[in-house]
Amino acid sequence: MKLPALNALRYFDIAAETESFVRAAERLHVTHGAVSRQIRLLEESLGVDLFERRNRAIFLTPAGRALHGTTQAIFEQLDGAVQRLQQQQRDNVLVLSCEPTIAMRWLIPRLPRFHAAHPGLQVQLVAAGGPVDFARSGIDLALRRDDFHWPPTLYSQPVCEEWIGPVSCHANAQLDGQRLLHSNTRPTAWSTWLRLSGQRARHTERSDFEHFYLSLQAANAGLGVAIASALMVHDELDNGQLHAPFGLLRDGSAYVLLSPQPINDGGKRQQFADWVTAESRACLNQMDLLQNEEPALPSPPHVR
Repeated sequence: MKLPALNALRYFDIAAETESFVRAAERLHVTHGAVSRQIRLLEESLGVDLFERRNRAIFLTPAGRALHGTTQAIFEQLDGAVQRLQQQQRDNVLVLSCEPTIAMRWLIPRLPRFHAAHPGLQVQLVAAGGPVDFARSGIDLALRRDDFHWPPTLYSQPVCEEWIGPVSCHANAQLDGQRLLHSNTRPTAWSTWLRLSGQRARHTERSDFEHFYLSLQAANAGLGVAIASALMVHDELDNGQLHAPFGLLRDGSAYVLLSPQPINDGGKRQQFADWVTAESRACLNQMDLLQNEEPALPSPPHVR
């Protein structure tokens, strides 16, 4: 025996639940006529009346009540199965919002190592900086530099401190007469470094770029000297494409993970948090930046 179409059974189930073709049409986002046609086709295929129609009202017949008992159970089980599958899919995907420069220059090249360590968890990357609307965006975690204020209801966990310094494609420990590369997204980078380092730069020229990563790319292309973040130029310093003749120093800021839910719950947030913290510290250790530092940043997340 050939079963009726699933769509017709769904229309019937909603009509039987609401006892109204009109309300069923509203629930299904179709016309009243579409519901009526599907029910009529179902009745014709079964050879029985499922509804008694009186004075523009409908009432389930004994056959209709019997069928509804079955369809109701089937669709409840189907809905539950779909929800479980969707939840499993969501549990296997971590949606991470990350500042574009650190995403492009540091995180993405290292994500294969994360996937190798956590083969059952995929990272969906969203490039963005500053405040994040977790409620509307569906973001699980945000990797940010702590240069802005976030709501006290968010959980925050430190990742590592920020280290900065001038970089160029030439190993020239001389700033006088150089072209200094600035960016609109970190407008105080040069003034901060000059103040903290005690260095001076005289008779310089200036080039401005919209984004931080553009100024770094310009330094890599030999256009001048840019202030860089240690993580973002780790690979270029390691392979000799860039040089940091003055070294790197802490500027007082840090990278943090923000979340609307606790990060130390043993789930995907904590797995990524543990990995990215260890990965960032490994990079800074390779650059000999943490040798004289206290052993570790505090790992338990807190509400700011």
